[in-house]
Amino acid sequence: MEERRGTKWMATVASIWIQCCTGATYTFSIYSSTLKSTQDYDQSTLETVSVFKDIGGSAGVLSGLLFSFVTLNHHNRLRFLRGPWVVHLTGAILWFAGYFLIWASVAGLIRRPPVPLMCLFIFTAAQAQAFFNTGNIVTGVMNFGNYSGTIVGILKGFLGLSGAVLISVYDTICKGNPSAYLLILALLPSIVSLLLMCQVRIYGTNSVDDKKHLNAFSAIAVILAAYFMVITILENIFSFSLLARIIIFIVLLLLLASPLRIAIMAEREHAERLSQTFSSERNQVVDCSDTMAYDELLDGEYKQKAALDDKLLKDGGDMNLIQAMGTGNFWLLCIAMVCGMGSGMATMNNIGQVGESLGYTTTEINTLVSMWSIWNFFGRFGAGYVSDILLHRMGWARPLFIVITLAAMSIGHIVIASGFPGNLYLGTIIVGVCYGSQWSLMLTITSEIFGVGHMGTIFNTISIASPVGSYICSVRIIGYIYDKLASGEDHSCYGTHCFMLSFLIMAAVALLGSLVAFLFFFRTKRFYNQVVLRRLLRRFPRT
Repeated sequence: MEERRGTKWMATVASIWIQCCTGATYTFSIYSSTLKSTQDYDQSTLETVSVFKDIGGSAGVLSGLLFSFVTLNHHNRLRFLRGPWVVHLTGAILWFAGYFLIWASVAGLIRRPPVPLMCLFIFTAAQAQAFFNTGNIVTGVMNFGNYSGTIVGILKGFLGLSGAVLISVYDTICKGNPSAYLLILALLPSIVSLLLMCQVRIYGTNSVDDKKHLNAFSAIAVILAAYFMVITILENIFSFSLLARIIIFIVLLLLLASPLRIAIMAEREHAERLSQTFSSERNQVVDCSDTMAYDELLDGEYKQKAALDDKLLKDGGDMNLIQAMGTGNFWLLCIAMVCGMGSGMATMNNIGQVGESLGYTTTEINTLVSMWSIWNFFGRFGAGYVSDILLHRMGWARPLFIVITLAAMSIGHIVIASGFPGNLYLGTIIVGVCYGSQWSLMLTITSEIFGVGHMGTIFNTISIASPVGSYICSVRIIGYIYDKLASGEDHSCYGTHCFMLSFLIMAAVALLGSLVAFLFFFRTKRFYNQVVLRRLLRRFPRT
């Protein structure tokens, strides 16, 4: 672990700001039509390109390995190449190279690339997002070990809101010009990450006030989501002038700057209460000793049961990737994520196309993309919080929430397939919240079932389920059926029938994932019972 003088709060602010501008994969619908027309793609080809975007954004195994090498590998003799900044620098290079080449292709600066080369461009750009995500989240977990779930929810939540942030940039600077938006994508996140990457450091210290300040970050995230929601609703009622959009953007910048104030306050309080921090750490050691003493007092069957619980939890913590892949739980979780994340991502990638086929205006489609980011945020941010409360207060195993959210996602797909007026608004709310929930739940369950020692590698491996499912749903279902129904030189289709069958099939896929998750729930129910029991034993050591 990289110990440095300084504060983890500035590292958190830097991570939040990087997360806020690196979720470009969520805005594919903004430039997908331009990409399709300038490159003369049919729908299946466009879906293939989007799948490589999904693969690049989700398959973060390389970023996890690089992070481990530059932060945890003490055999790395190149001291100047240690720290999360190396991961961010790699991400910035990949990001700029990928989006700049996509922009150059669309703008006609270079000859129209063959489809495999365009897939490589967008894969490279999206792969950078995995580097940023890994660098920020793993650093956050190491800095806030006592509240890892909270910091993951915050950073994942801000990443979910990044789509709305980038669309706000698009509306203010280059509305109606997707080609210029691609150039902004190439420049803005790269510059931000390069400026902030040296602030993202591992400190590995705990403070008694961590939870209070993390809650303040959480409040800002919720306020930002509410702000986007209000602006989106007003945009559907009124036509904003350029001046109004500039004012909206300035308010957004002020909201994004507010975490800096929290960091400054946290630093000040930390400096004033440094002695209390050392006292708190000593108390934590005493609490651990109390737990051990209590285990010695347990007699007979109760003590034997407690030892069995400890062994069960320890076995999960000792698993590496190979060991995890040898379990049925790993593959059940993967299958559930293929169905849930795959169909959810396919919906996100095709919001623009579905909206066009149903006669939605460009403003309404952009609104749907913005709202998707908001619902995605609430899913990521809320799923971990609610499941944590119900796990420890009511004993509900966390995989049960995967069952519930995938069943609800199936309903959302049916709503989109129905084609009634306003169906996309309701459908994207349901699917967006449920899709965001999968990311939060999968990350937390992975750390609980398989342990935190190799969490980064295992989590990023399971994340590959997302592009795999997206490929099946986007290319083999949506793209294939759409091209069968499309007509004319522009390979377009208009009407409810264009996507009805595709989304009914995806509803069945999500329902299948819910059934698989139900089996996963029963296989892990005993494990979660032990988690709850051990928590109760430590909470009431003399009961």
